[in-house]
This record gives sequence, structure tokens and C-alpha cells, in this order.
Amino acid sequence: MYQFSGKLKTFSIALMIIGALGVGYSFFSAPKTVEDAKEILASQHDSHGSAVATHDSGAEETSAHEEGKKEAHAEGSSHSEADADAHAEHVLHQLQNRPWAATYVALFFSLGITLLVLAFYASQRVAQAGWSVVLFRVMEAITANLVPTSILMFVVVMLSATHFNHLFVWMADGTFDPSSPNYDAIVDGKKWWLNIPGWAIRSAVYLLGWNIYRYIIRKNSIAEDTANDGNKTYKKNYHASIIFLVFFMITESMMSWDWIMGLDPHWFSTLFGWYVLATLLVSALTVIAFVTIYLRAKGHLPFVNDSHIHDLAKFMFGFSVFWTYLWFAQFMLIWYADMSEETVYFIARFNDYKVPFLAMVVMNFVFPILLLVNSDFKSRPWFVVIGGLVILAGHYIDVFVMVMPATVGDQWFIGIPEISAMLLFFGIFIYAVFSSFAKASPLAKGNPFLHESEHFHYYNIEHQGEENQH
Repeated sequence: MYQFSGKLKTFSIALMIIGALGVGYSFFSAPKTVEDAKEILASQHDSHGSAVATHDSGAEETSAHEEGKKEAHAEGSSHSEADADAHAEHVLHQLQNRPWAATYVALFFSLGITLLVLAFYASQRVAQAGWSVVLFRVMEAITANLVPTSILMFVVVMLSATHFNHLFVWMADGTFDPSSPNYDAIVDGKKWWLNIPGWAIRSAVYLLGWNIYRYIIRKNSIAEDTANDGNKTYKKNYHASIIFLVFFMITESMMSWDWIMGLDPHWFSTLFGWYVLATLLVSALTVIAFVTIYLRAKGHLPFVNDSHIHDLAKFMFGFSVFWTYLWFAQFMLIWYADMSEETVYFIARFNDYKVPFLAMVVMNFVFPILLLVNSDFKSRPWFVVIGGLVILAGHYIDVFVMVMPATVGDQWFIGIPEISAMLLFFGIFIYAVFSSFAKASPLAKGNPFLHESEHFHYYNIEHQGEENQH
């Protein structure tokens, strides 16, 4: 049995403490007044090397014509001051949103990765795949992270629904009231879906459904080890996984609409659910590979061979290509159609997020292609780790670019809020995963395909062909 080492436990707790302190500091240091926002804007203006020229009025003007010009100038100045105040108030809300948004990005990324590990695990059970059985306990351990992240996501959902934060602009007062200055006719047309009670209830259903399956499958998987019931427990897990996959495919798309697309309520894309799925799936496969490589290096997975690592890397490579296809399909179709209600999404990202927006394409496609296209490299753990680190960073940026433009506008930066949130959820992940892995046998002994998985080799078919020729 694996023992969760004291050093690793201390490391995970330290990450959580440092991350929590950093997140707390981010909320504490956020600007509180419009004047604070004006000072920040002024410092940003100065940092770009801009200067505001002021001109004296000069000699007194006595003619009626000049007096009229003065009055017009004064009136224009008052309008400019009002506009400046309104802009400063808008920036204040964006800056106050930043700690929330930074935490939300890290939370969604962590929860999404864990959910996709669970879905991949379920797909392996439904497909009755033989190669992956020795990885079942690794995947089950990773899904333990679903519990804390689901709880935290539910807290964020409730805080958003009660107007404790302003991440979702459609929740603002007056959005659905035609007599209000905040009335939004476009969002009002979507109120059959975008309404707080429905949104909160759907979110609770997603989280509850995913966790129920995770609890059932984990319990039955451990029971499978000692069951002597003619594979009845195995068949229960098989049928439960089928039901879950149907539930997952529906709720994953709905979750993407509610939690991500809902941040940009004027925009829509029929590909978006698949796009989010691809982003999280590539990341999930990378995390499975990382945990497997770590535990194998520590001697806790002696039955995992290079062929298992090779197949995980093949999935990483294949779904990186799939992600790129979806990214390009969504971008190309919206660019070609040139419809204002669709292009607004990409315009915001090109104007203010050009570097991360374009960098993630290189990190999520070009780099994995160059590194993992070679079959031999896929079996080398250090190659997989290098490629995986870039993939995870790239897909974090992908989620960052999905969330930040709608919540903080151009007031973005990778700083204390973002790094602290990542550390917090990384610490939670380590603690949840490795404490769960220590609670069961590292090998799913009761699975009927275990023998096939232990002796899996990715070039068996090729060797069999050679033997047949001889």
C-alpha cells in the first residue's frame, strides 16, 4: 500500500497556505473607491510614457464671441470630467473583479481537469479497454479532487447568485427591466436560460450528479477487488459508467454555457461546448500522465510500463490536434461570417489579449506536435513531462483568455492574484489525490481485463505480424 509521505503532505499544505494568503491579500489590496481607480489609471498612463498637456487661458477675452467659446469649453470640460468619472468607476469594478476572476480561472481549470479525468475513466470502463486498467487507481485518486473543487465552485455560484461578486454582468440589477437604464434587450431575450434561479439550480445539479457517480464508482471499484460474484460488481460499474457518460455529455456543454459563455452573454457559439471539452480533456490526460510518471518513479506502480506512458502521450498528442481543429473551426467561421454578435468575442481578445491569445495556439498545438509526433519520444517520461508542462500552461492561458476579457477587460496581468490561486488549487489537488491513492490498493485486482493491462505492449500487433511472416 502507498503511504502519503509527510514531506509531500507538508508541501501541499504549504502551497494551500501560501495560496490562500495570496488570494486574501489580493482581495484586501483591491481598490475600494473611484479615487483609487483614478490613481491606478494615472499610474498606468504615466507608465506608457504619456503626458497630459495643460494650457493656461492666456490674456482675458472680452468679446461675446470669445465668451461663448469659453462657455462651450467649460461645458465640454464638465462632460469630459463626467466621462472620466464614469470610466474610473467602470475600471474600479474591473479591478475589484480581478481577485474573483483569477480565483475563478484556477478553480474552473482544476475542477474541469478533474471532471475530464472522471469522464475519461468512465469511457475506459464503457469501452472495456484493456490497456488502461493498471491506471484505474491513479485516475480514481485524481477524481478525489472533484469533492473540494465542487464545494468551492458551489460557494462561488451562490456568491454570484446573491450579487456578492460581479463576475456575471447579466446578473446586474435592471438587466431584465425595460424601465431601467441598465436594461439589456439582448440578454432579456435569453432570460428563459439566463435567470438566476435556473442558473443556480442547474449548477447544483451538475456538481451533485458528477460527485454521485464518482462516489459510486470509487466504492464499487474497491469492492471489485475482493468481490467473488461472477463479475456482477464489474457489470454494475459498467452500467453506471454508461449512464454517467450520457449525463456528462449533456451537462458538460450546459456547464460551458453557464459558467464560461455566460460571462459574455451577448456572444454565442455552437462549438463552444466541444471546445471547452477539448481544452479540459487534453489537460486531464496530461495530469494522468504526470501522476502516473511520478508514482512509477517512486516505485509504487511497478506494473506500469513504457507502453502505458506511450498511449497516454498518444492521447495527449491526438487531442491537442483535436483542440486545434475546434479552435480554428470556431475562429475561421466567425471571422468569415463577420457577424457583429459573433466577432465581438474575438475583437476583445485581439485588442487586449493578443499575446496570450496567440501564444496559447503555439503552446497547445505547435509545441506538442513537434515534441510528441515522434513515436519513440512518447515512451520517454521526461519528454512527456516537458510537453505536458507546456500543454498545461497553454490550456491555463486558454481558460484565462476565456474568462478575463469579460470580467476585468484590459485590466489584466499575471500577478499575485493569479499565481496565488494556482498555488492554492495545486496544493488542494496534491493533498486530495495522494491521500486518496493511499486509501486503496494501487492495482484494481478484481477487473477482468487486469492481466491484459499488465502485459500490454503498444507494438504487440506489429511483432505478431512479423512472427506470422516467419
